Amino acid sequence: MTCLTNLFPHPLRGLLLVTPFLLSTGLANLTLFLLPFAKLLLPSSLIHTLCSLIAGTLVYRFVQHIFTAINSAEITFSGDTPLPNESAIVIANHVAWSDFYLVQAAADKANMGGHTRYFAKAGLKWGLWGMGMPIVTREWTRDKRELERVFRGVKEEGWKTWLVSFSEGSRFTPEKYLQSRLWCRQNSKPQPEYLLYPRTRGFIATVQHLRKAPHVKAVYDLTLAYQCGEEFQKAPTMWETIAVPKLSLTREQGGVGYRFHVHVRRFPIEELPGDAAGLAKWLEQRWVEKGRWLEARRLRWASVDVLRKTDGIFGGMGRVVDEDSRT
Repeated sequence: MTCLTNLFPHPLRGLLLVTPFLLSTGLANLTLFLLPFAKLLLPSSLIHTLCSLIAGTLVYRFVQHIFTAINSAEITFSGDTPLPNESAIVIANHVAWSDFYLVQAAADKANMGGHTRYFAKAGLKWGLWGMGMPIVTREWTRDKRELERVFRGVKEEGWKTWLVSFSEGSRFTPEKYLQSRLWCRQNSKPQPEYLLYPRTRGFIATVQHLRKAPHVKAVYDLTLAYQCGEEFQKAPTMWETIAVPKLSLTREQGGVGYRFHVHVRRFPIEELPGDAAGLAKWLEQRWVEKGRWLEARRLRWASVDVLRKTDGIFGGMGRVVDEDSRT
């Protein structure tokens, strides 16, 4: 498929790639919507396992294959190695649609690719409800009954999960960054670089509920970094991830030149503070450290680019080695 689709202009190529994905997703959504009704005949744990299998094969893995194998997006990693088959709470910064691919790549390293669950807004129920996504309203952290409903499957049924939360609440934009800076200044809070100040209430509720589930062992903190050319934190659009080939090949190689990186940190859940104020401060500190790490990553990539240019000028006398692990 790779060679054939590369022969077509990007819009047509995107359509050729996305059509089978949409068909498989439609089939998966229909199945996932109907599966929960089978609880009258089958155990809920089996239903959840089947949902995870369908989501992992027909939805997650399919679109991930388009991004990495067909469109040559290379995702690199640093930091801690996720433990295999470990259920966890996952927090990450939010840049673009492509964050999904980076989170899924990290989950695959833990053999949890089919078990990722993302908080979904109440208006997006079809399919997501069947998949076991926690469907939340705007005020979900204030409603005790809704809190119990959101986490019941993981707490009471022992569902295997990577429960993912983009703690900033929305994607990073320059406008929202200015708003975040103003809020931090008014409230005497530190403003992390390249990030929005995190929203703590959902994180606190998640940790306080899921630390009661014996199989949820850790919080994974994922820092997602991008670069395109010389533009740091420049991520592709949703359509580009599907339609554009050679995403991570350099421009000298005829590619776009995107970099995709995930920095992983693992924190045992029993080491997190027990009270709400302590958890809020803990999350704030993670975001401050994320900002510092992102600036260090920007400088590192800039220095690598300088070395590559020097390498080209002097005919390859010194090779540039990237020590990050890859997918």
